[in-house]
Amino acid sequence: MKLVVRTVLNRVERQNYPISDMIFRAQQLVSHISHDMTLLPGDLVCGTSIGVGAMKELVNTVTIAIDGIDVLTNEFRQQSPCATS
Repeated sequence: MKLVVRTVLNRVERQNYPISDMIFRAQQLVSHISHDMTLLPGDLVCGTSIGVGAMKELVNTVTIAIDGIDVLTNEFRQQSPCATS
């Protein structure tokens, strides 16, 4: 089965690539991350490569989907700029 990662930012697909194109294997990523923090059963490691673009809206929705595995959607809220007087 060829696994494909899709990244959607605010309903616009920004990435669509096979995981075989990843520079680092998943095992390497988990190893590197575990040197900086404790990973527990059930923790989710998620990232993306270049090409998604900046999150410019006050509310941004990012969806990562791997066909045949699952879909993860997160909403990121940026703090409104403070009004100065």
